[in-house]
Amino acid sequence: MILSVMQRKLCHLTNNNVINISKTFTRQSKNSRWSLKNDGNINEVSEVVTSRLSPKCLIKPFIFTVSFSGCCFAASTIWQYEEMRKFAQNFGNRYSPFRSQSSGFKRSEIRRQINAWWNSKSEGQKIALTIFGINLCVFLLWRIPAMYPFMTQYFSASPALRSSCLPMFLSTFSHYSFFHLACNMYVLYSFSDGAVAFYGKEQFVALYCSAGVISSFASYVFKVASGRLVTSLGASGALMAILSSMCFQFPDIQLQIILLPFFTFSAGNAIKAIMALDLVGLIAGWRLFDHAAHLGGAVFGALYLHYGQKYVWNKREWLFTWYHNIRERKE
Repeated sequence: MILSVMQRKLCHLTNNNVINISKTFTRQSKNSRWSLKNDGNINEVSEVVTSRLSPKCLIKPFIFTVSFSGCCFAASTIWQYEEMRKFAQNFGNRYSPFRSQSSGFKRSEIRRQINAWWNSKSEGQKIALTIFGINLCVFLLWRIPAMYPFMTQYFSASPALRSSCLPMFLSTFSHYSFFHLACNMYVLYSFSDGAVAFYGKEQFVALYCSAGVISSFASYVFKVASGRLVTSLGASGALMAILSSMCFQFPDIQLQIILLPFFTFSAGNAIKAIMALDLVGLIAGWRLFDHAAHLGGAVFGALYLHYGQKYVWNKREWLFTWYHNIRERKE
């Protein structure tokens, strides 16, 4: 399966590996933020405002993007601290007789099976399944007609909407089409093991969430500049950040389309081709997908790979110390 292949390949950092990627992903991951009509119907492109907005409307989204991204990495730092603290506290009790016997008090066989299934998953798979669960819940909300005005306002992003900031994040978990949802979640699940093994689960979640907002802001900038004020939704901006960082980190890994196993290509060439195609779509004015969001996510992923860990993730000692002192005072 693609997941086990990806786990062996990226986690072990080998160069002669093959990852199966579906033909659908090749088509979808490049351009998978969709657009909404105001009348309640879904279309791949639909103008919601024909007049241009002032660039000043980007000030609040920019402040939100910077602030939200900072909060993501701060929260992930605190999360990592709590995980380390919990591990240290429970280390001596992990194999205690009480702990070994307590598993026999599960309320039902179904619960035991669910726990066994969940515990059998890797950290990357658990993160991917959690994100998939959130996306699935949002997808089901789109199926409720009474929820459509709320979903359009908060789970689809456009600088022309009254609520332009919060949807930059919420739209990352929003898919109207099941095909759209399935393709994006397939890609996420396939690459999650390698990415989480490389970044760690806390940094991965921070990167994923901040990439969703940053790609939305890139989309906003293009929409204001071009006057094509459509509403977009989808996880592909965040996925492009993960994909580009992994492909640039391991450029020699060989990829293949699952339906064409005889045709292989390097990860480095693949991400360059995807980004080039999105750039052409942006310049040519293709309206099928939100190319600006994909490019924004891909560029952010590449920049974070080369500079983010050094200047952001590895400069968090002061936050660890500050939070540790707060926890010590409370105890």
